[in-house]
Amino acid sequence: MDDPARWAAYVRDAPVEEPALLRQLFDLSCAYSGQELSFNKMLGQLQDAGNTTTLSHYLRLLTAAGLVAGLEKYSGVVVRRRGSSPKLQVLNTALVTSRAGAVPGAIRAAPRAWGRLVESAVGAHLVNTATKADLQVSWWREGDHEVDFVLSGAGRVAAFEVKTGFTERAPGLALFRARFRPGIAVVVGPGGIPLDEMLRTSATDWIRATEASGRGSRLPPATSSAPHADAVASLDV
Repeated sequence: MDDPARWAAYVRDAPVEEPALLRQLFDLSCAYSGQELSFNKMLGQLQDAGNTTTLSHYLRLLTAAGLVAGLEKYSGVVVRRRGSSPKLQVLNTALVTSRAGAVPGAIRAAPRAWGRLVESAVGAHLVNTATKADLQVSWWREGDHEVDFVLSGAGRVAAFEVKTGFTERAPGLALFRARFRPGIAVVVGPGGIPLDEMLRTSATDWIRATEASGRGSRLPPATSSAPHADAVASLDV
């Protein structure tokens, strides 16, 4: 890439221009990727007037355009599509790194920013591959316990917790397993499966693995020799 600054400006500015509220929601969603944010809190951070119904509609438009998704909270039987705050999720990590204002490789030196970027990469991969197979990606939390991603479909469930440090524990994943008994519960990162392997395994293969393993922990084979491009564009920025 001969001109990283020009590329970043294009990725940052070109996808959405008008209307202004849609553009602001797009920018906010990229800035808060990987975080839960209620529509009322979104309104408090946007300059133009709007309402929660409009924001919900605009978020669906951004999802249909393949830019940003609002993941709903998993409740066990069905995904809670109403009354829960969405977890914002970019569908390409370039939408995050283009706003970081960092030289290539700099985000790796910032543990919190790197952790959010890695989580966004995993989420983007799951959503992009799940959409093609009519599977659902959501998230779960009970009190202080949280699971980053819950993949469901065909009566099967797989849970994923993304970690970037060896000292991090995954109590949320343990509680989720006790509550819902998913077919597979996976830690991605140190102490679990490597990130690159996660990004080579489609959502469909994870669901198939739950069928093959029953309540076991056997993992699916990676289905591609390279990570999913939409998920990891500019992951090293």
